[in-house]
Amino acid sequence: MKFKILGTDPAGNARRGVITTDHGEIQTPIFMPVGTVGSVKGVYHRDLKEDIGAQIILGNTYHLYLRPGLDTLYRAGGLHKFINWDRPILTDSGGFQVFSLSQMRKFSEEGCTFRSHIDGSKHLFTPENNVDTQRIIGADIVMALDECTPGDADHEYAAKSLKMTQKWLERGIAHFDATEPLYGYSQAFFPIVQGCVYPDLRVRAAEHAVALEREGYAIGGLSVGEPTEVMYEMIEVLHPILPKNRPRYLMGVGTPENLLEGIDRGIDMFDCVMPTRNGRNGMLFTWEGRINMRNKKWENDFSPIDENGTSFVDKFYTKSYLRHLFVASEMLAAQIASEHNLAFYLDVVAQARKHIEAGDFHAWKEAAVKKLQNRL
Repeated sequence: MKFKILGTDPAGNARRGVITTDHGEIQTPIFMPVGTVGSVKGVYHRDLKEDIGAQIILGNTYHLYLRPGLDTLYRAGGLHKFINWDRPILTDSGGFQVFSLSQMRKFSEEGCTFRSHIDGSKHLFTPENNVDTQRIIGADIVMALDECTPGDADHEYAAKSLKMTQKWLERGIAHFDATEPLYGYSQAFFPIVQGCVYPDLRVRAAEHAVALEREGYAIGGLSVGEPTEVMYEMIEVLHPILPKNRPRYLMGVGTPENLLEGIDRGIDMFDCVMPTRNGRNGMLFTWEGRINMRNKKWENDFSPIDENGTSFVDKFYTKSYLRHLFVASEMLAAQIASEHNLAFYLDVVAQARKHIEAGDFHAWKEAAVKKLQNRL
């Protein structure tokens, strides 16, 4: 994997770049649709490529390990072939999913013991077998196994958790470097910088990760309950430490305005379930603000869903029709809304790239964020 910076914004830390993988190029800043179990919910692969313009999608190690399972994925030749996706894939290690199961997991120096949310069976992730699992899944970019601490963890707990995560990282890297990809193309390994909301721990985590010299670096453990301004503060703390010539991935974030604020602080990669999850529940994101499609005010509004939208569905369907589909609990409502939201998120980062190239990103971002927060 290679990363090249093509331009920077003179008024902030925003960067325009390109990541090159064996499955193709990724223009940054980029948003990555979440395909947890090998499927971006409610969206055809054809639409992901041709209409939405997804350059890379995510899979999740925890979920794919449990179902369909490693034997099926290996027999298929990896996740790319299993789901018939020929563009880059990134896999999260599953640490966040294990964290979110609260009552069903236990962390130790050895690794993480957890019970399946499907059938209650007991499993163990170690830094080593987690690498092996992601080798079998075959993602272009794989994540280190970590513990995601809650946003309200005290300093003592966060420090203890970070110490364990750092040990896991060293073991994971050693095993990754001692093994080979299985399907004839290269894989990159990203450490995850943890440290909760404590600047000293974030600095410690970043310095440790940077010393291990990897192809890119992820920032985890944010947007898990801490105030938004604290999240931005943690990104700013990390900016001077993380290498400028490596991509930076802010995990699990967030709203369109979060993306723009993150880009302004030097972030290159994002993912979040919000576009599809909120879409399934009737919330649409637009450049003029957010729309609740269930509201009666749209009942007889026969204008396009979004006249400024970039997706096919934006101009083909009306607000009135989409509201009708939601009220009638039709599956098509969730599909249309998900496709719109994903296309909008991809447009957000595309416009960010355009304004970074033009040299006016920061000023444009300030105006855009105000509009994005409107409720229409």
